[in-house]
Amino acid sequence: MKGRARKASALVAVFIVMLVAGCEPQEPPSVRQSRAIAAENIELRKQVEQLNRKIERLKEQYEKETKKQEKLLAQCQQDKEAWKKKAQQNIRSQVEPVLDAVMDETAKLREENTKLKAQIEQLRKAADK
Repeated sequence: MKGRARKASALVAVFIVMLVAGCEPQEPPSVRQSRAIAAENIELRKQVEQLNRKIERLKEQYEKETKKQEKLLAQCQQDKEAWKKKAQQNIRSQVEPVLDAVMDETAKLREENTKLKAQIEQLRKAADK
């Protein structure tokens, strides 16, 4: 009989535990849904914050790279101007001797032309006499 009493007491204890567990107030679905939405919102806010930080890092990276490229462009433009000036000076130094030679030759030819005109005039006068 003691064995049966123990079994009965154990069954009663299990039954009472089940009743107590089942008697806990259940949350209505709207409260559970609200908590799930709130948890999801928290997670989404974290993701948004992470993405915003990433965007800021990318902006900083972009600005840094842009400044680097602008500096490189300015250097290239300076180099281009220096090469342009050097080329002009090179051309000038190569053309000046040729130009001087041409000018000298032109002056000599004009002088010779003047002498020849004078000789022609003398020959005409001599031929007319």
